[in-house]
Amino acid sequence: MTQYDPETLQSLANQIKSAAISLGFQQCGITGTDLSAEADALESWLDKGYQGEMNYLENNIEKRINPALLTEGTQRIICVRMNCLPPNTETIRILKNPDQAYISRYTMGRDYHKVMRKKLSQLGKAIETLTGPFGYRPFVDSAPVLERPLARNSGLGWQGKHTLILNREAGSWFLLGELFVDLPLPIDSPYTEEHCGQCQACIDICPTQAIVAPYELDARRCISYLTIELKGAIPEEFRPLIGNRIFGCDDCQLICPWNRFSQASDEDDFTPRHQLDKASLLELLAWDEATFLKRTEGSAIRRTGFSGWQRNIAVALGNSRGGEAVIQALQKLVNTDDLLVREHALWALDQLNTETAVNNTPILDHPRAKKLPD
Repeated sequence: MTQYDPETLQSLANQIKSAAISLGFQQCGITGTDLSAEADALESWLDKGYQGEMNYLENNIEKRINPALLTEGTQRIICVRMNCLPPNTETIRILKNPDQAYISRYTMGRDYHKVMRKKLSQLGKAIETLTGPFGYRPFVDSAPVLERPLARNSGLGWQGKHTLILNREAGSWFLLGELFVDLPLPIDSPYTEEHCGQCQACIDICPTQAIVAPYELDARRCISYLTIELKGAIPEEFRPLIGNRIFGCDDCQLICPWNRFSQASDEDDFTPRHQLDKASLLELLAWDEATFLKRTEGSAIRRTGFSGWQRNIAVALGNSRGGEAVIQALQKLVNTDDLLVREHALWALDQLNTETAVNNTPILDHPRAKKLPD
């Protein structure tokens, strides 16, 4: 291992941050590998079962709280954030139209895992031009890595009450990534302030009340979990509350006052594909499996699978305005061999026939939820 003096290491850290910005990241910070302070909170969260079916979160606890065990020789973790909200993308109007499909805004383009991992690998190679060969490994929402504590510890922002990282200059519309390195770089000061104050807009707006307490999320109630991670039937109590959200949910970010400072992404790979930012539910339901696989190639949306995709759209159609075309589409789904999809299609037909006040009220107008801004 090459020996560096403190002045050289500081200069190297500055050059690394400049390289990260030139690659398209908006901020870069450096932290150590000790996350032992997170152990109790992590164990408590898991003990409550808030992880739902994401059983992988129960594995490799030691590596989560000591990232150095994940990659031998790791001394520092370079943390980056990257804006992900495509420019000129409508959100509120789509949510207020129950016949349109709402897809979480970070997933409409190329899979962010691929985009950011490639850039982190490029950052590693850029560092090699400065230091010669060294050990590094990129991570983007993968492996047992506690991204948000690392981001906070590296100075990128604080953890908001919705559990996402917030930044005073950028809100929360960004994604996180890490580069594990075996270089003894100087460590940045952690973000120790908290700027949510008395605000709990994110807690109040959550359609399914998934934010059970400030800074604590019950994933089993979260629409992102229900529409992406959950592989079986969506509990009936949540189906009317999902509205027209067919992949993920952004409500807690849309309502957050700090996102008035958010900045649109200039990353071409995050540009919505196949008009996913404005498609109707019926348009997306018309995709057969081959079309779904083709149009979600290289996309995070493929994670839900074709069955989950149709399941989610069926639920959203049950919350739509209905009409003959919707009824016919759902009746067609009832005849599918996929029992999961069939169950949700039958529920949707029943929902449309019931026409109760709650079921026919768009979730944004439901009296239990605060209004999102126009």
